[in-house]
Amino acid sequence: MADPLHQFEIHPVVHIPLGEVNASLTNSGVAMLAATVAVTLFMTLSMRGRALVPGRWQSLAELAYEFIGNMVRDNVGKEGRPYFPFVLSLFMFVLFGNLLGLLPYSFTFTSHIIVTFAMALVVFLGVTAVGIIRHGLHFFSFFVPKGVPAAMLPLMIPIEVVSYLSRPVSLSIRLFANMMAGHTMMKVFAGFVFSLGLFGVAPLAVDVALTAFEVMVAFLQAYVFTVLTCLYLNDTIHLH
Repeated sequence: MADPLHQFEIHPVVHIPLGEVNASLTNSGVAMLAATVAVTLFMTLSMRGRALVPGRWQSLAELAYEFIGNMVRDNVGKEGRPYFPFVLSLFMFVLFGNLLGLLPYSFTFTSHIIVTFAMALVVFLGVTAVGIIRHGLHFFSFFVPKGVPAAMLPLMIPIEVVSYLSRPVSLSIRLFANMMAGHTMMKVFAGFVFSLGLFGVAPLAVDVALTAFEVMVAFLQAYVFTVLTCLYLNDTIHLH
């Protein structure tokens, strides 16, 4: 049976040596470029006609736009409108990365902790910068829970700080773990199909069901990653 973890290995596609630095384009980088190009083409080509009665592709693009717009409005409020382009781009990038990873011989870059942590770190630093720019030093009152007795503050403030700093870790692990676990299970059952021969019908049926399930997980994990970003923005903007 093939190693189910082999699909997560990083391989150079285009070797780009820069002195002692290896800046080669890898299969992960190609997958991220493919997701970026796919999102760009989808959003631009589907809205190019701007028909009053939208077709299928325009309807999908408008659905994504409205879905994220409602998410930002419900979780951040009207103050979140300036951050809508970032939230929409984040959602589409994660979603297309998850979906493209389901294609045969493709690569799921969201199954790598370094990629998901980098995205989570961008969200964390960006949200923190927004809070400091909007509120100045008053932003740090976020770590002082309201209504807590003064005697409890030496205990509560470190807890709040650690909880805040753990956000990029939890955000990245959630996406990485779900995508890696799902693809590993699919690979395991796919191996059973070939090794069992005629008796591989049952694992084949399970693999088909897992594929459908992974499509749902791809949407769900993109949604969770994005909605948590909106919640972090809400906490930073309103300091609660």
